[in-house]
Amino acid sequence: MIKKVGIILLVFIIMIAVKMYLGNKQEIKEVNHQEEVPIREMPLENENLVSLVFDAAEKGQAWDIPFFVGETDIQEVHELWGTPEKMNELSSKIYEDYFSKDATIGHLTNLVFDIRSSSPEIQQIELEDIKKLKGQADEVRSYQDAKTNQIILVYNVTSTYQLKWVLPKPTESIPNPTVDHISIFTEVKEEVSTDIAVIKEMSLEEKVGQMIFAGIDGTSLSKESRLLISNDKVGGIILFKDNLKDVDQSISLLNELKGENEKNKFPIFLGVDQEGGRVSRLPELIQLPTYQEIGRLNDSSLSYNIGNLLGKELNAFGFNLDFAPVLDINSNPKNPVIGDRSFGNNARIVSTLGIQTMKGIQHQRVIPVVKHFPGHGDTAVDSHKELPIIQKSLEELQALELIPFNDAIKNGADVVMVGHILLPEIDSTYPSSMSYELITNILREKLKFEGVVITDDMTMGAILNNYKIGEAAVEAVKAGNDIVLIAHDYVNIKEAIDSILLAVNEGQISEERINTSVERILLLKEKYKLSNERVDRVNIEELNQTIEQILGR
Repeated sequence: MIKKVGIILLVFIIMIAVKMYLGNKQEIKEVNHQEEVPIREMPLENENLVSLVFDAAEKGQAWDIPFFVGETDIQEVHELWGTPEKMNELSSKIYEDYFSKDATIGHLTNLVFDIRSSSPEIQQIELEDIKKLKGQADEVRSYQDAKTNQIILVYNVTSTYQLKWVLPKPTESIPNPTVDHISIFTEVKEEVSTDIAVIKEMSLEEKVGQMIFAGIDGTSLSKESRLLISNDKVGGIILFKDNLKDVDQSISLLNELKGENEKNKFPIFLGVDQEGGRVSRLPELIQLPTYQEIGRLNDSSLSYNIGNLLGKELNAFGFNLDFAPVLDINSNPKNPVIGDRSFGNNARIVSTLGIQTMKGIQHQRVIPVVKHFPGHGDTAVDSHKELPIIQKSLEELQALELIPFNDAIKNGADVVMVGHILLPEIDSTYPSSMSYELITNILREKLKFEGVVITDDMTMGAILNNYKIGEAAVEAVKAGNDIVLIAHDYVNIKEAIDSILLAVNEGQISEERINTSVERILLLKEKYKLSNERVDRVNIEELNQTIEQILGR
């Protein structure tokens, strides 16, 4: 009898112990706004700790830090933790290091969007611990510079929050590395505003100037080039390989452009076609692989790193806008102009890799331009020489060509370039770059794009063989383009500007329509904090070394 009572008592004690353990575990999971969970004091196995990190991340919180991404104001951090030991600024994003807390807090417009923890407990977790509990990541990125070579496992824990595990890249000698830090991240929209009063104070000539992206001749500023900036006040300048002979000359030219623009109210777009592969304009750099080669690997991490490299290259020279990436699907083997500039013939691969490239460029605070809407991949002629015709309905475009553009827009595309393609089943009168149906009804209304729309170069054969440049520029604005790109010849640029001004004065285009485009343009310039700051020099050796490291050479 005594033995039975002893067994019953033992079972009862075990049940109480289990209940207390589960109660403590549940208490740890219930992370809330009021109190910081004292997890550091608990001796947890790695698997349990990984689970707790994911549980907290679903609430927008790092497991051992009492703040919430998307909710906590940076002032709350300062009130609780005091002054940070170090502060770094990337454009308007600010990262504050609290070494005593093993934490970094990122904030934008005072709202916390990124919380990073590198606590000793976190750094005991191994790669296999994460995979064992949660499986493969939603996305795997990589980052490499002269000092680090890391992988980043990205888990979309909710539709709002991302949990990133940052570890050294596995090697043969260390196949199962330990975590360097974690990051809880959410998108916070940057508050940008252009005072409408500023636009009202602008002359019509200044407004139309902002809507022109112009090309110039030569390797230094000519009288005509200076007039485009000082007199016509064009909003952007595109440079080509003929403008960029070597590193020193290229920097000098870009600095000249910025110096000339200092007299104007607004910073100027400085753009270039730097895609990688055969479309590479910047001198003395190791050529990046073609999109086709990247597409064959189908590596989204590589695509992100390529975009990041493109952004670094442009930043180094002083550019602020890249006419890349290409989102065309190479569905026609006879296509003479796209070919290896496309990630391939699979819409999903093109979409995924193109978006990662776009995000990499954006990470360097360079404006990416996705192109060539609504899709140049199924053309059999080169629009530089003549007008391509595609016999497809809107439904057919939605099933293929529009997929990458639609996805890019949902992922924060800033600028969409419209190509010169005639689609008779949608608009039998005008090519896409001059089509109200394609730009306003489809791109704006159906795809919900709210950013800047720019034409492809209006001096291509597809346009000049069929229209006068002034007429084409006016129709492009009527169709809904915010910017008209005229890459060649001062005479063409002047005729386009004069024709748009005349169309407004005659009532063909309302000034309200012009104001709408100018507001979008100025908002974009403000978002990326464009300035006339000069570049002193380019460390070509360091750039090329970084390229070789990323390419694994």
